[in-house]
Amino acid sequence: KIMIVDDSPSVRHITAKLIKNNGWESIAAKDGLDALEVLQNCSELPDVILSDVEMPRMNGYELLAALKQQTEFCHIPVIMITSRASEKHRQKAIQLGVSEYLTKPFHDWVLIESINLLTQK
Repeated sequence: KIMIVDDSPSVRHITAKLIKNNGWESIAAKDGLDALEVLQNCSELPDVILSDVEMPRMNGYELLAALKQQTEFCHIPVIMITSRASEKHRQKAIQLGVSEYLTKPFHDWVLIESINLLTQK
């Protein structure tokens, strides 16, 4: 199960289609606050969270920090997907505990490979 957190409905839709085509189930949230609410109410936690950085209400960095502070969510790997390619942004995500940092544009197979690596038991 993969959670997609992005404020763009079209990005959520396209990513959900990619996730489904590769055999996973997806759940979506429109920003960080929505993601935390969905996580608190879902019966089965996602294996990986894909999060945009720039979102209203709660951005990807704030979401990552909140996840790492909660024992029930801190183990879930987070892949940040963003157009922010600078080393400063990458380092901030790494300091917060991101599992993978992908900058747009990227090939779908890169995302799929990252998810596969993070979901291997």
